[in-house]
Amino acid sequence: MIHWTPLHDRLHVTLRQRHLLPKAESVLIAVSGGQDSLCLARLLLDLQPKWGWQLAIAHCNHRWRDDADANAEHVAQLAAGWGLPYYSAIASSPPPSEASAREWRYQELAAIAQQQYRIVVTGHTESDRAETLLYNLIRGSGADGLQALTWKRGLVDDIQLVRPLLEINRRQTAQFCRDTNLPVWQDSTNQDWRYTRNRLRAHLLPVLAEFNPQVEHALAQTAELLRAEIECLEDLIDAPYQQAVDGWNEEQSYWQRIDRSPLQSLPLALQRRVMRRFLHQFLQTAPNFDHVEKITGLIAAPNRSQTDPFGGGAIARVEGRWIVLQVIDNQ
Repeated sequence: MIHWTPLHDRLHVTLRQRHLLPKAESVLIAVSGGQDSLCLARLLLDLQPKWGWQLAIAHCNHRWRDDADANAEHVAQLAAGWGLPYYSAIASSPPPSEASAREWRYQELAAIAQQQYRIVVTGHTESDRAETLLYNLIRGSGADGLQALTWKRGLVDDIQLVRPLLEINRRQTAQFCRDTNLPVWQDSTNQDWRYTRNRLRAHLLPVLAEFNPQVEHALAQTAELLRAEIECLEDLIDAPYQQAVDGWNEEQSYWQRIDRSPLQSLPLALQRRVMRRFLHQFLQTAPNFDHVEKITGLIAAPNRSQTDPFGGGAIARVEGRWIVLQVIDNQ
């Protein structure tokens, strides 16, 4: 007998409105054993009769903790009890950082999904979205970083990563787990203050909540507004970007060049986005604020002006109407 809750209704409506998980789709649920991923798995299992999904569970063992193997076995037993296929990935050695762990985890989930699943879902919540926005703000991220955990994005090939719980916070998932007697695995690393996100959660957000008790919701709303605005800006620069970008010039050892003349009449915000896309496509490292500002300044600069080196062994310089991004390492 399903214990139907307001979260069931909330997720059901969200899935219909946002078209996140089509009916009869094959869906791989990433389950750590914590409250958020267990809440998501239980909700999707309860909604399965209405949607006809083919569900399965995957667990990624980072080998960070002494109880990591027991944690994985706990998730495997839950999957068996729910009658769902179970997949496991085990790191050959513990990832050295949060970022490397996240990269490894998505690689493994993508590899598992390529067997027969078109969508991977994770239990990221509104609380995670708020924390990610704060984390990226402190790091000095631009709007792209502040949009923080989008509802869906491409993972690999035609496989989508979907986050259905972005309108549900961590307090709600905890209450759901208590109400439905879900056996939550307590992750000791959540109390490890070496991890920036843990310190944000335990120290910074409670202080901000003194100014606004709904701070998590407010930050998550900001991320959602930024997501829509970034999508609009990206659409606006499609035409000028295609007009401005030229091809490879092997004789001159160009990586790429871009015609600055159609960009000179654009607002600064669009110039920056064009140049950010240009650098992101052709540099070996993601462009930062300084990179974008340097190359944007060349749009109106005198002939033969140039930047100091970017990452990946390249400089940008003005050659008449062109801004040329050129390899310099081997010259």
